[in-house]
Amino acid sequence: TGFVGMALSYGLSLNFAFVVSIEMQCKLANQIISVERVNQYMDIQSEAAEVVEENRPLSDWPQNGNVDIRDLKIRYRKDAPLVLHGITCRLEGGDKIGIVGRTGSGKTTLIGALFRLVEPAEGRIIIDSVDISTIGLHDLRSHLGIIPQDPTLFQGTVRYNLDPLGKFSDQQIWEVRCTHLCCFFSSYTMIR
Repeated sequence: TGFVGMALSYGLSLNFAFVVSIEMQCKLANQIISVERVNQYMDIQSEAAEVVEENRPLSDWPQNGNVDIRDLKIRYRKDAPLVLHGITCRLEGGDKIGIVGRTGSGKTTLIGALFRLVEPAEGRIIIDSVDISTIGLHDLRSHLGIIPQDPTLFQGTVRYNLDPLGKFSDQQIWEVRCTHLCCFFSSYTMIR
């Protein structure tokens, strides 16, 4: 009977040892995953320069809004297959266009290329005679606008969301009347 009691006692302590061992293995696995993520972040290439001083566009660029896309090929990694295969088109400023296609056909990738969220493997995008690969990201992105396909609630005032960089006066912003939308915004006090 003494041996049975001792066996039960050792059995319970062995069970506790297994539980502690499994907990330690789980903690180690989580810590290794964290190290792997840090390693992955270290290998990510930095984006292009915010500003390229020797090649800044004019302050009123783009004036016409003409977009030339020439043999645009895009892949997400160097070893990955192309997701856009040689797109060539010309979009005239002021034209209203729609880009349609099946899921995964490259619509979002094309818009991402306009903002240089992804760099082309080959080809060029030229907006009003400026090759966008030659200018800084801030100069490019601060001069373009996008209406996303997913609805988003904005933070801040309507005025802030109309002019997040604070470049325009209230008078210039109120020139939205030209678009016949002022009746929609005039009742909101949040615009100030």
